[in-house]
Amino acid sequence: MKKLKELKLEDLSVRQKLGMSACFSMVNFGDGYGYLLDLIRDHAVGAVWVLPEIEKKHHVMQMIKDVADYPILILTDAESGLGDYMIGLHNSLGMTDSEELAYSFGRVTAITARRMGYNMVCNPLVDMIGCSGVCGKNIRSLGSDKHRVTALAAAIARGMHDGGVLTCGKHYPGSQRRAPAENEKRNRPIDTHMAEGIGIETREELIETALYPYRELMKENLLDAIMVEHKRYVNIDPENPATLSPKVIGIIRELGFDGIAITDALSMGGIVSKYGQKGARGLAVARGNDLALVWGETRFAYEAMIEYYENGLIPDERLNEAVRRVLEAQHKVLELSQDAEITKEDMANIHRINTDSIYAKTDEGVSVAVDREARHLFMILTDNSIDLNAEKVIEDTQFKGWYDPGTIAKRIRELFPHSDVHMVHQFPSPLENGLACKAARDYDDVIFFTFFGEDCSAGFECFTPRILSLMDAMLVSGQLSTVVHFGNPYVLEYLHHVGRILVGSVSAECIDTALSVLAGEYPPKGKLTYNVDFE
Repeated sequence: MKKLKELKLEDLSVRQKLGMSACFSMVNFGDGYGYLLDLIRDHAVGAVWVLPEIEKKHHVMQMIKDVADYPILILTDAESGLGDYMIGLHNSLGMTDSEELAYSFGRVTAITARRMGYNMVCNPLVDMIGCSGVCGKNIRSLGSDKHRVTALAAAIARGMHDGGVLTCGKHYPGSQRRAPAENEKRNRPIDTHMAEGIGIETREELIETALYPYRELMKENLLDAIMVEHKRYVNIDPENPATLSPKVIGIIRELGFDGIAITDALSMGGIVSKYGQKGARGLAVARGNDLALVWGETRFAYEAMIEYYENGLIPDERLNEAVRRVLEAQHKVLELSQDAEITKEDMANIHRINTDSIYAKTDEGVSVAVDREARHLFMILTDNSIDLNAEKVIEDTQFKGWYDPGTIAKRIRELFPHSDVHMVHQFPSPLENGLACKAARDYDDVIFFTFFGEDCSAGFECFTPRILSLMDAMLVSGQLSTVVHFGNPYVLEYLHHVGRILVGSVSAECIDTALSVLAGEYPPKGKLTYNVDFE
């Protein structure tokens, strides 16, 4: 293994320091990599972000390692895990409520990441969600109880350290609760991939709740970095999003955190719409971040930071502070264990995360399992890009292929031989609704499968009015007995009372397990992580 040397702050030029305070993205193979590799050779890159699904990823990793003679940080997201060890996002961990399983997830993710070439992974996600979210925040979160979120996040982080990578808690400060509004129309959260979101918490409220996991992880030296979100906290800094707010970033510094603060992607609509591509990149470091996560062409991003420095907008003291923290994180990389291996117990635990995260709620006297000999109509909600007759997903239309109506239908027919399947689009035509109502009349009851993924820029999650009308009609007529839902459970609050509800996370294994629960072959073991009003 090549011996890596540690860079020293006093030996770096201003241009090297500016590059050292950036995390450049490697999105598509061959996209400006020559310039980026030259910067790495010149010790002018602090970190690179490599997408796990990037074309020729292993070749990209090798290129970085060939030219880097220092422990450059190599980052990625892994909220679902990596490689062959995927789970239904963080909320599946929350629903198992098991620190043992959370530790295994962190450890397996770290070992897999290290094998791929990463040394820092942006986990755990510790956002404290208290309402229905955007960008799949509810299924990406461990839950809403700060004590349980903290315990599970700490277990993940310990597993990551033991597996050999640095941690990055996100998305700081990470609170989400609804602002008071005159009406529901003005009371929906905004996805910062699309536009600037608003947070209403005060400094004291953040410290008490949203920052509780950060504070506790800091005490155990489990927090190497934080990723700062683009939401604007109007009661702390009415002008600037957290990413560009010394007031917001300063809160965790005052609490004693001296690790890296990295921005969320500076290409997102919540930041670019107000500050532009160039402006955000320069301001990010000037206002308290240590790494600016720049998406897109490397030369443009690097030269934008140089321009901001030359215009006197990035003070030397602030730049030196940022680079010091980056160099200290690079030093930590050299101290990470490289010996951990995935065990059979780890693999079994990853499987359990997916199978043991099904939550069930039934009326008194109603069993979780349904009669397999009865004639049920399983109505499956699908994406509008799906051909209802073919029952087949168009490639990449569903989140990582986890929700495949054709596979679900096949499994239903195996478990419930006297039942049938009817597909319905998320945005059905009037004809589709009419045909669904007509089909339901010929069966003992209707079991409705619904879902929400975590697609960015999807916006506020809710059932479409026509789907709600269809489900309401079936409830009023006594046909709808069961809803099996995967994803954000808050959307179920819009329904009238349903006697049997199953809630699961977003993985194919979880869906298969839910069907086994309905068939009476497996018990529901999950706990709901949010205070959802099913009535």
